[in-house]
Amino acid sequence: MKDILDAHMHTLMSGHAYSTIREMTRAAKEKGLELIGITEHAPLMPGTCHEIYFHNFKVIDRSAYDVELLMGSEVNIKNFNGGLDLPEKALRKIDYAIASLHDICIKAGNIEQNTRAVIGAIRNPFINIIGHPDDGCFPLDYEQIVLAAKEHHVLLEVNNSSFHPLASRQNSHANATTMLNFCKKHNVTIIMDSDAHIDLDVGNHTYVQALLKELSFPEELVVNTSVQKFKSYLNLIK
Repeated sequence: MKDILDAHMHTLMSGHAYSTIREMTRAAKEKGLELIGITEHAPLMPGTCHEIYFHNFKVIDRSAYDVELLMGSEVNIKNFNGGLDLPEKALRKIDYAIASLHDICIKAGNIEQNTRAVIGAIRNPFINIIGHPDDGCFPLDYEQIVLAAKEHHVLLEVNNSSFHPLASRQNSHANATTMLNFCKKHNVTIIMDSDAHIDLDVGNHTYVQALLKELSFPEELVVNTSVQKFKSYLNLIK
């Protein structure tokens, strides 16, 4: 499968990652990627950057790097209505936003509450991707999530780091399998992401690719095959 982009990664600015923008873009070039997105954690995550960080992307010369560079954020879903920890003013400044549930930022609810939280984020016009919905710490009704993503033209992420043997997320393989089968059923597009926290991991979708192969998941429902297709989910193409 053609795989030319990676849209979820963190630099030193997230507080628990270990590389710079320059190091991440250099690694992407070496691995043959055409586009990457830097998505620092939003302010509710302990140790990450202040909101002001997301207001100053104008200083970054996007042409100065070896691959096309987008600057976004992984924002935290902070309540069961889908509320986010970046205000609209900041969300308007960035190229795109991933919305995720993190147990350090919100206490897990029941399946109805967690599902409502994610669907609330999906309905937000500034959200483009739902991050690691496979995490069993937050049980979800996956068919509802898939249908909401289809309705609102939002990508569902299959997160490579979720399947790492040392990952803290629970039951990710089974949960991702359930979600992907609903995506096949309802013709919903997904994105493979590394969630890299160091340059060595940029573009690493090894575990995800193995799962997609296992499930005979249709290549046409994977956005990583085309930069233009990915950008169509970001409202960057008019």
